[in-house]
Amino acid sequence: MRVTLRSPLVLFKKGRYKVIKEQHQINEAIRDKEVRLIGQEGEQLGIISAAEAQRIADEAGLDLVKIQPNAQPPVCKILDYGKYKYDMLKREKEQKKNQKVVEIKEIWLSMTIDIGDLNVKAKQTVKFLAGGNKVKVSIRLRGRQNAHSNLGLDVMVKFFEMLEGKAVMDKKPGLEGRTIIMVLSPAKANETSKK
Repeated sequence: MRVTLRSPLVLFKKGRYKVIKEQHQINEAIRDKEVRLIGQEGEQLGIISAAEAQRIADEAGLDLVKIQPNAQPPVCKILDYGKYKYDMLKREKEQKKNQKVVEIKEIWLSMTIDIGDLNVKAKQTVKFLAGGNKVKVSIRLRGRQNAHSNLGLDVMVKFFEMLEGKAVMDKKPGLEGRTIIMVLSPAKANETSKK
């Protein structure tokens, strides 16, 4: 008879450990009367009792794993559960590695900003966009500037023009409370060639 561990799987990495909860019922934990059985090569073995399925798995020296518990009857597969878990963790790690995280960087301008400072901010924004990040451009209105928010919108438009097609406006400049906000994202290669 095959012995299975009832405790959760534990991974050790550089002095830390991570407990992984069992996601599937395996071997004797399967309490259904009948199951649809899939063999180790992927062949359909039909609907049989759970005890018979367990006997077939034991004869093959493998585990009986419930892979679709919500189906009627539940679907079980004969496989090496340790190898299956390892492959799942490896696939999950590969997906995380290929995932790209987009950050939102923020650039603050003012209504009275000089052209030199605006150039510096534009260069910094181009660096952020080249790194694949989105950029939130903000202008805080203070005092009497609230009455002349259209001047702040002009500064935003001028700033966007300085980026020379390296950015696309996700959100057009608009007033939110006492702040004018514009959100930019990197321009794709085909969009810049059209302009």
